[in-house]
Amino acid sequence: MNNKLDSLTYYTVTKKYDLRFPMLTEDLDVDVVIIGGGFSGINTALELAEKGITNIAILEGRTLGYGGTGRNGGQVMTGIGHDLDKIKRHVGKKGLETIFKISSLGAGIIRDRVAKYDIQADFCQGYAYLGWNSRHDKTLHSWLQEFRSAFPDEEIELYTGADVKKVIGSDRYTSALKHMGGGHVHSLNLLLGEAKAVSEYGVKIFENSQVVSVEYGPRVTVRTVTGSVRANKMLWACNGFLDGLEPTIYRKTINTYAFQLMTEELSDDLIERISPIRGAYSDISPVIDYYRVTKENRLLYGSATHFIEYIPSDLKAWNRNLMLKTFPYLKDVEIELAWGGPLCCSANLFPQMGSLPNHKNVFYVQGYSGFGVTPSHIICKILAEGMSEGSERYSLLSSIPHLDIIGKDKLRNVLLSVGKTWHQASGYWKGRR
Repeated sequence: MNNKLDSLTYYTVTKKYDLRFPMLTEDLDVDVVIIGGGFSGINTALELAEKGITNIAILEGRTLGYGGTGRNGGQVMTGIGHDLDKIKRHVGKKGLETIFKISSLGAGIIRDRVAKYDIQADFCQGYAYLGWNSRHDKTLHSWLQEFRSAFPDEEIELYTGADVKKVIGSDRYTSALKHMGGGHVHSLNLLLGEAKAVSEYGVKIFENSQVVSVEYGPRVTVRTVTGSVRANKMLWACNGFLDGLEPTIYRKTINTYAFQLMTEELSDDLIERISPIRGAYSDISPVIDYYRVTKENRLLYGSATHFIEYIPSDLKAWNRNLMLKTFPYLKDVEIELAWGGPLCCSANLFPQMGSLPNHKNVFYVQGYSGFGVTPSHIICKILAEGMSEGSERYSLLSSIPHLDIIGKDKLRNVLLSVGKTWHQASGYWKGRR
């Protein structure tokens, strides 16, 4: 990883779980082997363990949550992909209705998981989707009806004009759709709490155990430098850190980057001014700004480059400039940390899952396209169904085709810059710019 990005994050300096797992130094035989110790790997293992499948080994090349799980905004929001219309022609009207229902499950899964396993993840309810022009206002008004239909028992309100200040302390916005069923979470503590739970089922977790080769067949053999695992089934759950290990799925995603900052601790009065609902926020533009307040009275603020793909030379300054566009009264606030990380994106900006064409016992999940915290909990529940008993939901989601991204290694910045520019332009016609 780029040295500017491989640094301390809010999550690493405030984690509550001191969990350490050994390096793989033996030869194991298990039912399932999972490569990747982020939300995808740990959540799928936990879903399988709850079904009684516990003879599982998880191999993480570094430490749990090193990737996107420990570098994100912690937003718990509704949805599963950027634009469901992009997959409508593949799944049909009925399939799209099913996916829309599935997309509303994420926050509930996280809330239930936190309660069931007593996970200390600072889960806080309260989310707002923000608009700053008449097109945004119209879009959020249409979302109001959709949200109330999907979440009839939750507090959902649309604020416009001066009333927006009841939700967010910024003059930037003209509308705010408040959804108290969403919220935010300390994503690394959530993952570590889930890892603790899955290990208590007897699942074996190994850190600093980078995979060097995989041999497919009726029994899959995964090798590290110091050990091996043989299994009936395996799961690739590396997302943006696959690094070409499995070429078939590596070709189907491309990494862009997002960047976040963490402020110093702020006063209660200032936190109340920023966030009357102590919530999480994102605008609805094609490349969003997103932010939230934390339990420790800090502000986390993040985004990605909007048109041209590049890594800023000074992450603190870059993020601070964005923050001040939204909260100019924070000009004297100290920025204590800034970090970044890759977002593994698919061509249609929809998560990918399935099994390899010629190896039906080899599964994969990847491509959350910047929305991994909540959708990963939905996707991995359905993936576990597919890896165990099978389900109509798994058959539906795994039937969506995944395009290869040609030239992704040599032309990454060019492809992403073109894609972002197109994404921004098309967003205008969809009421997102």
